[in-house]
Order: sequence, then structure tokens, then C-alpha cells
Amino acid sequence: MTRLTRRSLLLSGAGAAVASVLPSGLAAQTVRSRGWDAVVVGAGVFGAWTAKKLQEAGQRVLLLDAWGPAHARASSGGESRMTRAGYGADEIYTRMAWESLGEWRQLSARSGLPIFHQTGVLFFAPRIDDYFEQSIAVHRRLGHPIEVLDEAMLRRRFPMIDFSGIGAGLYEPGFGALMARRAVQTLVAEFVRAGGDYRQEAVIPPADAPVRDVIFTASGEMIEAQRFVFACGPWLGKLFPDLLGTRIFPTRQEVFFFAPEAGDGRFAAGRLPGWADFNGGDIYYGFPDLESRGFKIAHDAHGPAMDPDTGDRTPSAQALADVRAFMARRFPALAARPLSEARVCQYENSSNGDFLIDLHPRWGNVVLVGGGSGHGFKHGPAVGRYAADLALDRLATPEPRFSLATKAERAARAVH
Repeated sequence: MTRLTRRSLLLSGAGAAVASVLPSGLAAQTVRSRGWDAVVVGAGVFGAWTAKKLQEAGQRVLLLDAWGPAHARASSGGESRMTRAGYGADEIYTRMAWESLGEWRQLSARSGLPIFHQTGVLFFAPRIDDYFEQSIAVHRRLGHPIEVLDEAMLRRRFPMIDFSGIGAGLYEPGFGALMARRAVQTLVAEFVRAGGDYRQEAVIPPADAPVRDVIFTASGEMIEAQRFVFACGPWLGKLFPDLLGTRIFPTRQEVFFFAPEAGDGRFAAGRLPGWADFNGGDIYYGFPDLESRGFKIAHDAHGPAMDPDTGDRTPSAQALADVRAFMARRFPALAARPLSEARVCQYENSSNGDFLIDLHPRWGNVVLVGGGSGHGFKHGPAVGRYAADLALDRLATPEPRFSLATKAERAARAVH
């Protein structure tokens, strides 16, 4: 380890760059040079899987996070995420979901507690519309199982749901719920046991420079590597304000859990699947009572803009009233049940809902990964593989939809 002073750095070729990136009054303290091939910034689901895939490719990898893997304010924090393959005509995400499901199953089998719960996933709507028809067509073309249910079949199989006004359902029996925080923390623990390095460090925004071979932490450490991956969720816009500040949209999202009546097993995993109500395009979704945490419900509509550092995380009375009104219509046995838990998280969508997985326009050894909230968690293994291949220049044909060029400055999400 080489110890540097501000004076020695300023006398070197790196001095101008160092002076421009360090906070006022903060000197670079040390160079961490342990022969890392890659540094991944952000230990959420995208960053953790990217670090693992780089490691599997023989890279020596350092994984950094300012607060810890799947921490409480991260988009990868919290209890559960849906994994499903129904994406209308968006076959790319159907393929990624199926590709990822096998790795989630394997991770769950290795962990001490389950990461994947195969509850099945049910979508329902007033009729079979274009989205449903396209989802069915993609599944059948790829040879994946999907069941098409009419109203009578829905009522018979899922009597705990009031299907008034509903005429069609799609059921994916092989999918279900991922335990989000547990999944990411298990993945990072595996990464470390396999020889990867993990540290809790905050990284400051990289300064403009012709070459990107170092980054700096908030404490003044300079970290060297051959390549860097920034998978920072809603913080991407803060690390790259000029480039992504107007292209990543963090929004405030509220999630609620309700306690079923004692002994009421209708809402347990194995009876109730993961579900999403597409009635009128106003989507609510939720889960059964997973691991006794309660019946989960949320409104899949973008909330107001949210600063991940300073945003208020107190659940609102209006959002609670909205989900109770929805439950009175669809889950009447739960409408008056006690609230057992609530949390405020955030989505961090791109303008159109497609992922951002692309090289920095100036630094060819820097990969930007994000724009996944709302539907990204399930795709973690596939995103990690894609990002690692991009970083290692192993992608024969990059996916245009993941490019920075397709990300506008006005939010108009088209992927659900």
C-alpha cells in the first residue's frame, strides 16, 4: 500500500484530476492497489450479480456500497419481489426472466433460508387484451407454460379473490416471489467466500478526465482498477449528474402488509399466488402471506419524485386508504384487517422503463447499470451476465434497448 499526500499527488500527473474530484479540504489518503481487475459500485441486485459474474469470469473484483447490501433505502431492500415472465410483446424480458429463474432457484437451494417461493403468479383483467394476447403468444413461441383462465375458472381456483368485472386471467405456475434483502445478502456473502472483496465505502462523483483508472471514496481513498461498473440505483443521477441526472427518475412508492385473521389460511403461500390486477390499466399487485409477514399489496403507479437520501419515508394516509378501498373490492376478507407493516421505497426508472446497461460515452472501461426498479429485480442474474460481458468486451451484439442513447429526459414508462 502506498501512502500519498496531496502535495505528492499535485506534483504528479494525476494531481490536476485529484484536485478536481476531492471535496474541499479532503486529501487523498491511500491508494488501494490490490490488483483489482474490476470495481463494482453498488451492492444491490444488479451490482451483486455483476460482481459475481465478473468473478466467475476470472476477474479480481472489489464490490462497494455506501450503506450495505440491500440496505433499507436501496431499491433492492425490503422483503419480496415478484418474478414472472409475462411482458406482453417484450420478448427480451420474458427470455431474461426465464434465464434468471434457474439461477434464483439454484441460489435458493444453496441458502439456509428460501430465496425463491414458487407461489405461481396470476394476472387478471376484464378481458384478453393485446397485452395478454402478446404474452400468451410469446410464452407459446418459446415453449414456456402459461395457463389461460376464464372467469369461472378463476373463481373456482382462487375463491379468496372477488373477480367482479374480470373475464380473463393468465397464470404462470413456475414463478412466484423472491425474498429481496435475503437474496442480495446471500449473493454478496457467496461472492466474498469465493475470494471477492466487499467494503462499505461511499464513492464521490467521478471528475471529468481523459482516462478513468481511479475512483475516490468520500474519505479520500483512491481506488485503482482496470474497469468500473456503477450500479447505484436511484443514486446514479447523483454520481453522474450531467449525464444521468435527468434520465433516471426515482419516485416514491408505498408498500403495505396486512395481517389475515388468525387461522385463515386462504392467503398463505400455496393457496394464494402472487397476483396483479390489470383492471382498467390501473395496476395493483401483491403477494400471499409469505413467511408470516402478512398479505402484501402495492399500487404500481409512479409516485412523486423522490430523493433517495432525504425523501420522507413516512407512509401516507391517502395511500393506505387507496389500498384498503382496493381490498374491499378484490379481497373483502382483508379490507378491515390490521395493518402490520408499511414501508416507503422508490422506483428508479429510465424514461421508457427499459434497463440502462451501457458504456459511459467517454470512458470505454466504465459500465453504467440501472433503470430497473418496478420490474428489474427478477432479472438480476441476466443483467449481471450482460453487464459483465459488456465490461469484458464479450458482447457480440449489444442490445439497443439498453443503450444510453434511448434514454430520454421525460418519463414515459412503456415496460410493465
